[in-house]
Amino acid sequence: MIKPLKRFGQNYLIDKNIINKIISIINPQKDDIIIEIGPGQGALTQYLASSSAKIFAFEIDKRVIEQLKEKFENVTFINADFLEIDLRELESSSLRIVGNIPYNITSPIIFKIFENNSLIRDAVLMVQYEVAKRMIAKVGTKDYGILSVLLKFFTDTELCFKVSPNVFYPKPKVYSAVVKMKIKECPDEIFNKTFINVVKAAFGNRRKILKNSFSNSIFAQLNFEKSKIDLSKRAEQLDLADFIQLTNFILNKSNV
Repeated sequence: MIKPLKRFGQNYLIDKNIINKIISIINPQKDDIIIEIGPGQGALTQYLASSSAKIFAFEIDKRVIEQLKEKFENVTFINADFLEIDLRELESSSLRIVGNIPYNITSPIIFKIFENNSLIRDAVLMVQYEVAKRMIAKVGTKDYGILSVLLKFFTDTELCFKVSPNVFYPKPKVYSAVVKMKIKECPDEIFNKTFINVVKAAFGNRRKILKNSFSNSIFAQLNFEKSKIDLSKRAEQLDLADFIQLTNFILNKSNV
């Protein structure tokens, strides 16, 4: 086994039971176009490849590429950073994203999924358990934040199961979880971008009330008094409908 590198956040998945559970959640079909992020030693890749789906596997570690290409001839391996690729070049509007991803870039990967929501059907990812809890957090809880709101808007997300450190080599210091994100139809790009900015601005100063958070954001020049949202609340007290209302308010102001 090639030694995992800390700088790439590599923890190779080695437990066959967990691998089988993940594959059963992905349930790859022969007409699928699947992007695997960080195939590593090919633990998931071998099962994906046997489904006859079209697989594009993005691996940043040059050391494993040739080995993987020899092992899985029907998989397209690309030595590149997933975060830097243009998904439109794959010419599909029904991509599936899977992977045991480096935990240090979980948020950028999820944001890339948001930004390419019109091209992606779903995603099944192994993430840090603490992040998974934030992903599905309910309004008013300590884990509820930017990630929770954006995932609720762009996806239907479920935490499938918790994963022990013992199934990896080397063992991480944290528990993990497998999450599945089914992408919703969100066709309006201007609304989507504004919505993301609203959520970020609201949570920008988490302990402050909304009025103060917005006054310290890119929306500082806007008067939110007529938005019909209680500005004495904090961001974690707002549900998805409130953030949608704020976004509509901003866009209607822009059109006046």
